[in-house]
Amino acid sequence: MNKAPGEFLSVLNSRSQDIFKRLVERYLETGMPVGSRDLSRMLAVGLSPASVRNVMADLEDLGLIAAPHTSAGRLPTQEGLRFFVDAMLEVGAVDERERETISRQIEDNAGAGRVEDWLGEASQMLSGLSHGAGVVIAAKSDLVLKHIEFVRLDATTAMVVLVGENGSVENRIVTLPPGLTSGQLTQASNYLATFAVGRTLSEARQALATQREEQLAELDELTRRLVEAGRASISDSGGEAPPTVIVRGRANLINDTMESEDLERIRRLFDELESRSGLIDLLGDADSAEGVKIFIGSENKLFSLSGSSVILSPYKGANGKVVGVLGVIGPTRINYARIVPVVGYTAHLISRMRNQKK
Repeated sequence: MNKAPGEFLSVLNSRSQDIFKRLVERYLETGMPVGSRDLSRMLAVGLSPASVRNVMADLEDLGLIAAPHTSAGRLPTQEGLRFFVDAMLEVGAVDERERETISRQIEDNAGAGRVEDWLGEASQMLSGLSHGAGVVIAAKSDLVLKHIEFVRLDATTAMVVLVGENGSVENRIVTLPPGLTSGQLTQASNYLATFAVGRTLSEARQALATQREEQLAELDELTRRLVEAGRASISDSGGEAPPTVIVRGRANLINDTMESEDLERIRRLFDELESRSGLIDLLGDADSAEGVKIFIGSENKLFSLSGSSVILSPYKGANGKVVGVLGVIGPTRINYARIVPVVGYTAHLISRMRNQKK
């Protein structure tokens, strides 16, 4: 279990903190082990390589850095990176010019303006900016409904047809109240469409749940009963389905890995993404998240085998409900200071665009 940042800060003096911070920053920049001689040249206060080595030995005893078997230099450990991110990482805001660039890239390249297109462009953009893989994990309830209709099958049954903007189609069989006319069937379809079309499944469920009694009272008894059956069909849709996963920029991870000769790590990462077994848990974690979350190495079980870092932020639908997460997957030496604010802003942008679409 990782120690709290305060535990390390209490035992590290300012010189040790400075040496550790510079070592991690140098590692994040180059991806290479850092030696005492290089560190001694970086310090504002002159220290001999021997003095730096003594400090590095203390940092190693604390588990913050370690020596790879191929080098005399040192690398931050997973716990060391976590300490750096929590206690020392300096994260700025995304400037206005870059915000405009991000917004323009997503909006201009998103085709007809469907939510699915925005998510795909967000994943592509994050990949390009991070030189890692951009990822979006969307709950099935984020599917936006394009059409809903009752289709009569015989005198006693009908099929509820749900069509998503992404072209997906779901059907549910419902029992018709005796004596229901074709006009009442059409009226029930139109009523449900008023609340559902253009909304996600979760938003449609919320809208139907809060409908005013006087609106329902405008319908006759048979039509109301059919509307209730249609509302139940929407509530049942997508309950246990796996989330949608959009990944862009896998080649970036492979190119990076070819330099570090760690292709097995990336193979495991791709296997983990394809299995999707832990994605629902990741969405669950996002429900309670405030802002950007950083998972380093084995901290997230979904990516534990690949040893990757994952920077994620939830995006929201109507009523502030989390409907998905987006972010970046990369090596543990990813540029955290650069990527964290970009991921946070992109999630905010997608949330805003989705709500403006309503």
